[in-house]
Amino acid sequence: MGYTDFACDAKVLAIVNADGELVDMLGAGDSGTLVLDKTPFYAQSGGQVGDSGVIKNGADNAFIVADTAKNADKIFLHRGEVTRGIISVGDTVQADINAERRRSIMRNHTAAHLLQAALRQVLGTHVEQAGQLVDEREVRFAFTHFNAMTRDELLKVEHLVNAFIMGAHPVESMEMPIDEAKKLGAMMLFGEKYGDVVRVVSVGAEDQPFSRELCGGTHAANTAEIGLFKIISESSTGSNVRRIEAVTSKGA
Repeated sequence: MGYTDFACDAKVLAIVNADGELVDMLGAGDSGTLVLDKTPFYAQSGGQVGDSGVIKNGADNAFIVADTAKNADKIFLHRGEVTRGIISVGDTVQADINAERRRSIMRNHTAAHLLQAALRQVLGTHVEQAGQLVDEREVRFAFTHFNAMTRDELLKVEHLVNAFIMGAHPVESMEMPIDEAKKLGAMMLFGEKYGDVVRVVSVGAEDQPFSRELCGGTHAANTAEIGLFKIISESSTGSNVRRIEAVTSKGA
């Protein structure tokens, strides 16, 4: 539910304790993992960190979610600790993500898309994503390039991203068959395995977007939400791979 909702009612389907055993309940002070029938929590994937927040059963029972992941079967795993009361299998609960943290992550993820588009404009279309980490604090974006970027190149990239942010352009996400996404020219990660239906994130005008990528992450609704983009560093991470670290909004 996390693409559209920051909270929802859910049912606890399974509980795993800290020793990896299936149990019927966790009490105050117990750590473990909850599995729900539906969730607003984003599970870590595609370089975006998992959500944190709280799962509550009334006022007296609370499970603080420190991180969310998913296993090979795409089951969402809410990892954390019961801070008060008891959480049991079968409970009807309210699942609430940390909305302020999520919005910061969304701003940084959208900024990562703008950064890749700007790098391709300034350095050339040989630039492709070689890894990324997006959390509430920063963007860490690795990309293919054969030498260190100059100060002038970095300033050009930063200016392009900020100009697009200030243009207050819409950010739209849409699911479609992969063949249709290819026809639209959506950027795809080399070596990544995609299903028959993919999620495409486009930034800017529909007929000529600034950025269009296959992405399962969460994003700002409009570039203006990002506020400001600032490159902190540019360095090498290996042969012909560079990495930019950048911040947005309050971090900038």
